[in-house]
Amino acid sequence: MSAHDILTKSSNTTITAQSLSKFCDDYLSADAFKDYAPNGLQVDGGQPIQRIITGVTACEALIDAAIADNANAIMVHHGYFWKGESAPLTGMKGQRIRKLMQHGISLIGYHLPLDAHPVIGNNAKLAESLDMTIIGALYPAETHPVGNIAICTPQNAQSLIAQITQALGRMPLHISADYKISTNTKDDGENNRLIERVGICTGGAQDMIEQAALMGCDAFISGEISERTTHIARELGIDYFACGHHATERGGIEALGNIIAQQFGLPVTFVDIDNPA
Repeated sequence: MSAHDILTKSSNTTITAQSLSKFCDDYLSADAFKDYAPNGLQVDGGQPIQRIITGVTACEALIDAAIADNANAIMVHHGYFWKGESAPLTGMKGQRIRKLMQHGISLIGYHLPLDAHPVIGNNAKLAESLDMTIIGALYPAETHPVGNIAICTPQNAQSLIAQITQALGRMPLHISADYKISTNTKDDGENNRLIERVGICTGGAQDMIEQAALMGCDAFISGEISERTTHIARELGIDYFACGHHATERGGIEALGNIIAQQFGLPVTFVDIDNPA
């Protein structure tokens, strides 16, 4: 686990959980999204907020980091109360929320709004880290597109792999569009195709690869991969880069913490709980 302070100066400023979530709701246009979990304030710790921890997922390790930091609020991309999950506050879920309540820590989460924001969203920050420019939406009819199309300097797959590895600190899994059956049927990922037009949607958006191909993308970047994704990439002739769900979604919540620190003068610390997925 590593952490770094976004704002280190001391401050006597406080804000209520309701005011903080209202600011974020407005900034991210949260009400415009039909999501799989509630966006905004999910657990009200009942205390004025003076210190904030941000992280990708509201796991127990992140809660423990907030307790150690004497934080009053945790802000995440992956919060609680997902559609279809069991409602009772028992087991692991009960343990997490019990810790929040016992220590007066509020939990604020933003899912799709934090993917889609055109400036600090996960897609926008990933494109920025890869020196790509977003030019449109994967689904053009969407008012707030969750998936995007970006352009980059024309490069081959190996060059893009090196760029992703440097930006995210991990090597992506690459499925080459130029697959040929050989004696060992190994997809070595080596081809001379130039990649210039790239579909991007962070996290678990691997099934958007078909839309990326439909929109004329040379490659698609997301976080996860399914068994079917390999065959889709090969058969549609589009390179796929699975860069890690966690790794591709660090940028948005860290950037949101920056905005909050600047807006309210509060100390905000991003804590990266390592996750290889």
